Amino acid sequence: MTEKTTGASYAAAGVDIDAGDRAVELMKEWVKKTQRPEVLGGLGGFAGLFDASALKRYERPLLASATDGVGTKVDIARRMGVYDTIGHDLVAMVMDDIVVCGAEPLFMTDYICVGKVHPERVAAIVKGIAEGCVLAGCALVGGETAEHPGLLGPDDFDVAGAGTGVVEYDRLLGADRIRTGDAVIAMASSGLHSNGYSLVRHVLFDRAGMSLEGHVEELGRTLGEELLEPTKIYSLDCMALTRAADVHAYSHITGGGLAANLARVIPDHLHATVDRSTWTPGAIFDLVGKAGQVERLELEKTLNMGVGMMAVVPQESVDVALTALADRGVEAWVAGEILDRGDHAEGATMTGDYAV
Repeated sequence: MTEKTTGASYAAAGVDIDAGDRAVELMKEWVKKTQRPEVLGGLGGFAGLFDASALKRYERPLLASATDGVGTKVDIARRMGVYDTIGHDLVAMVMDDIVVCGAEPLFMTDYICVGKVHPERVAAIVKGIAEGCVLAGCALVGGETAEHPGLLGPDDFDVAGAGTGVVEYDRLLGADRIRTGDAVIAMASSGLHSNGYSLVRHVLFDRAGMSLEGHVEELGRTLGEELLEPTKIYSLDCMALTRAADVHAYSHITGGGLAANLARVIPDHLHATVDRSTWTPGAIFDLVGKAGQVERLELEKTLNMGVGMMAVVPQESVDVALTALADRGVEAWVAGEILDRGDHAEGATMTGDYAV
């Protein structure tokens, strides 16, 4: 009698193709909401298509590109079982880097890596990405969901994305435009955004023993709700500001903190100062600092401290700029100025104490 054997299969190795197909079907309606007139074809092709003839209106179009992820903030989403907001963070991290040079966001692709495909979970992640793309004014033209059994646990996942924008050559923003006497305008963050979560998780969970479900009086909600607050997407706000005022540069405040990111757009012969007394960081920053006895300089080089984007404008454009941002519901204020380099060793420094 011949012994019956069962051969190996992809499914037996832990990859469920049917579940992946189901996830694609569930996400289609959300991706469709992001479409721009330049997008050709639908979801499911090998590549996303964008009609480049739309760029003919530019004299000398420059394509701007960026790629990023959301770091260990995904652990908060996983632990809370909330998957439809982390995509906002992804779009913000990618598209707000692109808009810094004055570029209009055009399209984005995503990459979702999971230990096991849960179709509804993947669709919820894509829903958040699609909603973020709408807020950024760009199209979601494609993506990839990869199942990595054996490398990731069944509930583990990570997300990353890449985006493309376009700017006219003579409208490119950056260090070359900045002049002595320019004002530095700060735009309020929505919270921690998507940086520094390795420090935040270590301090609040490992050292302070706090629970995601626990209500925190000074935050006015649970710790989990605070930590999962989506990163604010500034793309359309920055584009509107650029149309309304003479903007010289933007700085997206991400990893490295406020001073380090602002320094990236300051020319070598100039220096930026930012006055802490012009704003009060949100309660979450104070909580992290006190719970972990984290020194202020360490907090400032890790977290955004309440500022998610900065704009450098000439003094005569300050009022117009603040009005334009207020009209869009963006909390903004003059936080600093551009000076001659002098004896300053750094491109940007923080001065004073935070307002209380």
